[in-house]
Amino acid sequence: MRTYVVAISLLTACGGSDLDPGSGNDPGAGNGTLVVDGTARAEPRVSNALVASDFDTEFEVRVQLQGVDVTTGSVVVTSESGAFELTLSDQRWRGSSPRYDEVYLLDVVNGEDTVEGVRVDGPDIHSFVDPLPGATVDATLPLEIQWTGDRGAVSASIDADEIDTVAISDSGTFSLAPGSLKTDSDKARENTLRLTRNNLIVPAGAAAGSEWRVSIRNEIQVLAAPAP
Repeated sequence: MRTYVVAISLLTACGGSDLDPGSGNDPGAGNGTLVVDGTARAEPRVSNALVASDFDTEFEVRVQLQGVDVTTGSVVVTSESGAFELTLSDQRWRGSSPRYDEVYLLDVVNGEDTVEGVRVDGPDIHSFVDPLPGATVDATLPLEIQWTGDRGAVSASIDADEIDTVAISDSGTFSLAPGSLKTDSDKARENTLRLTRNNLIVPAGAAAGSEWRVSIRNEIQVLAAPAP
């Protein structure tokens, strides 16, 4: 009940909601006993997704007290779409939302142990500008990638079919090294490019080792031209 009241007060505050994109981060409060490590992770349903309803967002939170996983109490994630009470599965608190709202508030209550009001203003939705979905590219040359994004994220990463994930800056452009895409010698081969951007905050009222993260991934398919 306490987390529900917090959510309602945020949504009805004068001058806009603290859950609006661009509202900023808030480390929240707590009594410093719980280790809370969680992520709100948005993944696209379609290639080069452009709007909030093109994404699904998965919530996963691990809560520990003195090195022991917490399996009682409540874990609630609140966004513009409402309050999502997570359920316990394999020692993790999990839930989901059928869209990406950017700003997510986390409240954890286990008896007298609490971490509440932790808000991350996540990255805005990005999309690929170059190459465009379905483009044919030469995998033997550097591939210049460009993407949109009004607000820079704390971190970003990119991966392709022939390379592991590479950490990059959220600058809006990156040159992918030759050989990063899979090729065939006799026909064009489809590859997927994936770009993930992340924001996070360290909760003020949690124990050491805690983080609350929001990430969003977008992806496109391109064709690598035949290569010997």
